[in-house]
Amino acid sequence: GAIKGSRRSNPATYTGLLEPVRKAFAKANGVKPALFSANSEGACPTCNGAGVVFTDLAMMAGVATTCEDCEGKRYQPAVLEYRLGGRDIAEVLAMSVTEAEEFFGSGEAKLPAAHRVLERLADVGLGYVSLGQPLTTLSGGERQRLKLATHMADKGGVYVLDEPTTGLHLADVEQLLGLLDRLVESGKSVIVIEHHPAVMAHADWIIDLGPGAGHDGGRVVFEGTPADLVAARSTPTGEALAQYLG
Repeated sequence: GAIKGSRRSNPATYTGLLEPVRKAFAKANGVKPALFSANSEGACPTCNGAGVVFTDLAMMAGVATTCEDCEGKRYQPAVLEYRLGGRDIAEVLAMSVTEAEEFFGSGEAKLPAAHRVLERLADVGLGYVSLGQPLTTLSGGERQRLKLATHMADKGGVYVLDEPTTGLHLADVEQLLGLLDRLVESGKSVIVIEHHPAVMAHADWIIDLGPGAGHDGGRVVFEGTPADLVAARSTPTGEALAQYLG
């Protein structure tokens, strides 16, 4: 299912990355971890940690403007005095995944728990996304890769994906295929229920159900490699895949 998240949710909160980061900030400065949550004690009182102030214009659509007191940083000024590795919490959340991976990978801010999460986010092609970017601003493909990155930490050996390309741009499908390859190379088994020809052509093995759809299907009409399916052209899927591959 699709990720559900508000403006207050971001990659750092969704993946659990913020938890070790907050604790590291608290330990380095001798204060409470809650201060480093924009949804808790450290929040700017003017915008309640949202970073923006919403103005209701009655008959018209509401307007969101950057909070003048915190300048969109979401935290109280006193919280931004606390630093880890020379950066305050707002600066850390403004980092891209790639920048944060380097920041938490070595030096004073070395934090293995955070670094592991960041490595997975980079693996799914989200190196350019900032840690504090609201989930509402991410595309469907970006959200899906974010979700997959969190599940990559699970101990399961089999991944089952149901129509993972739904609503994805072609570039996102390429990213997804690269991720599935990495999962297989790491020793996982990946089972994908899919109609997208790019995914079928990329598979190691295809099980084609038919001969028709719905009540007219339900039987295994082909089992083998994509090349064999194209060569046989014995099913509508084989015909479609042959046309796709040209």
